[in-house]
Amino acid sequence: MTNVNIPHVLVVDDDPAMRELLADYLGDNDIRVTVACNGTEMAAAFESFAIDLIVLDLRMPGEDGMQIARRLREQSALPIIIVSGRRDEADRVMALELGADDYLTKPFSSRELLARIRALLRRSAVSASGAGRGTDARAYRFDGWELNIGTRRLTSPMGERVELTNGEFCLLNAFLAAPRQVLSREQLLESSRLYDDVYDRSIDVQILRLRRKIEQDPSHPTFILTVRGAGYVFDAIVEKLSRAVGFPD
Repeated sequence: MTNVNIPHVLVVDDDPAMRELLADYLGDNDIRVTVACNGTEMAAAFESFAIDLIVLDLRMPGEDGMQIARRLREQSALPIIIVSGRRDEADRVMALELGADDYLTKPFSSRELLARIRALLRRSAVSASGAGRGTDARAYRFDGWELNIGTRRLTSPMGERVELTNGEFCLLNAFLAAPRQVLSREQLLESSRLYDDVYDRSIDVQILRLRRKIEQDPSHPTFILTVRGAGYVFDAIVEKLSRAVGFPD
């Protein structure tokens, strides 16, 4: 079972033994890992998950790792660690000039890679906190849950996908964008785009359905709380993953 409330690293390497080694080691050290063997699988991973950092091998079938790194850096500020069997200084310099954040030559210590990953994640978290409120969210995390805005995918703390209707997604997105703030029915109606409803009690039905999907006990909710005479409040610590430090759209 997977807890999505931990850092998520994408390992892109055409060597299955290396992918398995890194997935096992990082997974044993509180890092969530997805693996890919080429650029196509990498793109599919970005469509499905909110990735925090990528470990990228330079030698990739069909597309050179340098090309992938260049494209990633053009589209995002996602932390990138290049790993390669090439020991030439020119390759290291080129990778760093393309925007890679770090470079390791094979063979390398898994422990050293873990230390570098953690260092980059700390740096990325600091950058995210200073990015400001004007950046768009690419995902939200709360109490082990993850809502990926681009794919509209809600993942439970156990790593299971929870299907949402369009209204439920927009409603949850509105709550996560303003955690621990009281939102009136009018604000929620506007955010969830339920313009065809005649009266604001329709939002209560949407909230009831959403509670059934995310609350352990919908009759005694801990996330979506009712504030009598005012509206509702989402009572949880919410982590916002900004596009400014995110993955390509």
